[in-house]
Amino acid sequence: MITTLAIENYRSLRSLVVGLGRLTVVTGANGTGKSSLYRALRLLADSSRNGAVAALAREGGLASTLWAGPGAIGRAVRAGEHPVQGTVRRGPVSLRLGFASDDFGYAIDFGLPPPGASFFGLDPLVKREAVWAGPVLRPSALLAERAGSALRIRDGRSWLAVPDAVAPFDSMLSEYTDPQRAPELLTVRERIRSWRFYDHLRTDAEAPARQARIGTRTPVLGHDGGDLAAALQTIRETGDGGALGAAVDAAFPGSELAIDVAAGGRFEVRLRQPGLLRPLGAAELSDGTLRYLLWVAALLSPRPPALLVLNEPETSLHPDLIRPLAGLILTGVARTQVVVVSHARALVNALEHDAAELTRIELVKELGETAVAGQGRLDQPPWQWPKR
Repeated sequence: MITTLAIENYRSLRSLVVGLGRLTVVTGANGTGKSSLYRALRLLADSSRNGAVAALAREGGLASTLWAGPGAIGRAVRAGEHPVQGTVRRGPVSLRLGFASDDFGYAIDFGLPPPGASFFGLDPLVKREAVWAGPVLRPSALLAERAGSALRIRDGRSWLAVPDAVAPFDSMLSEYTDPQRAPELLTVRERIRSWRFYDHLRTDAEAPARQARIGTRTPVLGHDGGDLAAALQTIRETGDGGALGAAVDAAFPGSELAIDVAAGGRFEVRLRQPGLLRPLGAAELSDGTLRYLLWVAALLSPRPPALLVLNEPETSLHPDLIRPLAGLILTGVARTQVVVVSHARALVNALEHDAAELTRIELVKELGETAVAGQGRLDQPPWQWPKR
């Protein structure tokens, strides 16, 4: 389980270190940085697949994603005694992302390429990258690190140097594979690659989830939801069919979920509801009903990830579906670590009321910088960044 998430210089997240629990709810007013935190988590996941550089380039390059405020905000500025002013940069340009668990930690540091060195000027370079044992980076806990293209791996009490192991724009997690010399890199990589993200699942008239699709066993719901019918049937056959039925009944009392298989093996969702003479197909379901069924498929996956991140799952849901959604999320927490990003007070209150244990992170904006409400420096989890 991830216990600490650290982000530095990503958009409004100038310096953020937060603790995560089995169930973490990230909340706050609009514009406080919830989406930035969600996207930073996705960038971390992209690093394990060598997709972070491309993701940053799509956002306009590293320069467009960096913290736009001054490098330091003094007490007088925070007290309103002086206006915000630019400061002289004392260190290199850096965007840093990292996380830690009880067994392993990982951090990556992106920097700017030399001006005019390449046509790919929007591609940031990986300046530093490290994997360590335990929740805090210490010299004695370091297992592998890279500086530029050079990699070194701990070999007992000494180090094994691997020159030119990775290109400066590649991640060592995705590009270096040696199960004998560096099994920890493979462990961290596969763990991150199992992370799953869902946001703004489509429910419009042309949404893939409304279409009949050829079905195969689907233990993991696709990000577009097009395999919804197959995913629900997979839960019924190989997962927790009882939890599936309970989740549907909690939201739509007396209703029964059915999966029709047409000629050619095309699967389609149908919902039988009290008082209706025929079941409703996916194309007829309301946006909220369909979205709830999508969350059912995501949260009851027979192949749970190491981390499941939901971005504003309450979107399009009727208020009556908020508590069933909270119950569904809590069912998912029994299978995996869950992070919920939401500004819906009703959902947050329902989770706080029903969860046995919940970590709440309320984000606020102070002089353009995202901070955690009520968190002082001494309240942050311990964290150290790899030094350049």
